[in-house]
Amino acid sequence: MTAAACCPAPPLAAPGAALTSAERRRLGTRLALAAIAAGLLVLSVVTALLVPGQQPVAELIAGIAAVLVAAPVFAEAWASLKSPSLHGLTDLLVAAAVVAALVVGDLESAALVPLAMVVGHVLEERSLIGSREAISALTGLTITTARRRAADGSVHELPAAALTVGDVVEVRPGDRIPADGVVREGSSSVDASSITGESVPQEVAPGDGVHAGTINLHGGIAVAVTRTGGDTTLGRVAALMRAAEAAKPPITRLLERFAGHYLVFVLLLASGTLFVTGSVDAMMAVLVASCPCALVLAAPATAVASLAVAGRLGVLVKGTAFLEELADVDALIIDKTGTLTLGELRLARLDVAVGEDPLGVRVLAASLAAASSHPVSRAVAALVAPAERVAVRDPQEVGGMGVSGQVDAGALLLGRPAFLAARGIVVPEPPLHDGPIVGLACAGRFLGFFLLADEPRAEAREALASLRTLGLTHQLLVTGDRRAVAERVAGQLGLDAVAAEVLPEQKLDRVLESVAAGRRPLVVGDGINDALALKAGAVGVAMGARGSDIALASADIVLMSGDLRRLATAVRLSRACRRTINVNVLIGLGWTAVVVLGAAAGLYGPVGAVVLHNVGTLAVMANAGRLLRFAERGQ
Repeated sequence: MTAAACCPAPPLAAPGAALTSAERRRLGTRLALAAIAAGLLVLSVVTALLVPGQQPVAELIAGIAAVLVAAPVFAEAWASLKSPSLHGLTDLLVAAAVVAALVVGDLESAALVPLAMVVGHVLEERSLIGSREAISALTGLTITTARRRAADGSVHELPAAALTVGDVVEVRPGDRIPADGVVREGSSSVDASSITGESVPQEVAPGDGVHAGTINLHGGIAVAVTRTGGDTTLGRVAALMRAAEAAKPPITRLLERFAGHYLVFVLLLASGTLFVTGSVDAMMAVLVASCPCALVLAAPATAVASLAVAGRLGVLVKGTAFLEELADVDALIIDKTGTLTLGELRLARLDVAVGEDPLGVRVLAASLAAASSHPVSRAVAALVAPAERVAVRDPQEVGGMGVSGQVDAGALLLGRPAFLAARGIVVPEPPLHDGPIVGLACAGRFLGFFLLADEPRAEAREALASLRTLGLTHQLLVTGDRRAVAERVAGQLGLDAVAAEVLPEQKLDRVLESVAAGRRPLVVGDGINDALALKAGAVGVAMGARGSDIALASADIVLMSGDLRRLATAVRLSRACRRTINVNVLIGLGWTAVVVLGAAAGLYGPVGAVVLHNVGTLAVMANAGRLLRFAERGQ
């Protein structure tokens, strides 16, 4: 049951807030009442068992619990009478069950039914909160200031929202670029991973385009604004996310689907029983036997067990609806950088010049690279422990090109082949490689090439193979990175389908194409550029270990450990959850039918009906508890 079953979905909160204050109060009140009622129910049962002579006290405690959780149900049932809806019929059904339980004095059931509803509502409402967190996180990237250059050359700071097309802004090293534009002056390295997903910084020079939300890493640049606000790439991502959230259809629960028919059937059967038998006890027995405890608990009890198992395995599921959706996925659309790969550069190969010592070359390169914060330099610096590095004097960095310094043997240079050649070094032809290539020279002598790459995760190939055995045979790698890099990674992992050099809107298009082809894609990513695709897929999964806040908020499921093998585990768990829910629904329906028919036949009175219908509830709970024994493999 969705949150809308008890109340209409409120409008999205204002940017910057996941929930409005009124919504937080409403949710907090429901949770508080449910917690208090659950505690009172436990106290009532303990009192009845341990102090038999205080049965009236136990009943009073149970009655208070029933009032606390039933009051919101009656309010919503009354509202549904004025504005009939499919969701409102469920509230009427539960309200009727509560009334029946109160009439015959079954106060425990009167509290348990609405309490189970609250559990289901809260579990489902988390998906709405996650969507708002995603939009709030996106808004946080666009809320920034800009340094606009006036016609007289002076620079004034103002909100980025006040920029207009044609303005020229100055972006200092470390600043976030405030709007889409074209570089007019200067050159630098820009971290564009939030838009393209590429792990290597983008080198920009006059004439190159830059996007809002990306970060200028090194040199100062002047950017002529071409798009602002909602027209920027980042702004369009936020707008499309809002549209995707609004267009996402609600998941209709089985109980909601048949609630109206069931309510009418129960009322007619109870009336018919009274008419035929003339016994008020028989009528009340039918109403009590019809109390849908087992049906109401069928999904929530199973979901609670499944969520507990998922959490134990490092899989955060944001709502029970996503567990059901995950059981039906039959395709995979997965990001590369930070998802299939580690998301950071590492040494793929070291080609040293003839006669040079590989260890000595590593030490010199790492020692000089430690003076720079560029991602390429960080990868080289990590090759040697800090204690093993040598002292480098007067280190100087040329943004996006390389680093220079002095050691006892002479001038030390580390950077692009062109950087070394410009300083008189005779550089051999660089080897073929689809990632960054860094050369090292010392005292005018070329020492070697460092070939860097973003390598696949160790478990990636096994994880993809496991998903194929579960029926996810159509697997597509979608990335903003270069085609050569994407195809290399795909070849290493056994992926045949690749879409490279795509922007967020194009990633969304690939997902929508898969949906239009009749597939139910599982979409996996970790960056801002994956947020739209995560929302559009049947189920979106984010990498929790290093994923962006926006991706984590947009996703339906988060792999907290970042282990891709948990994808197959989550699919197996969801299918086990689906099977258990189906069995529980059958138990609830079948047992309720048997008990109701027995009550209508006069085989037992209200007390017997209470006992028998609680047997069905216990059976559902026991079956749901079996999921707690779920093992990570072999399910």
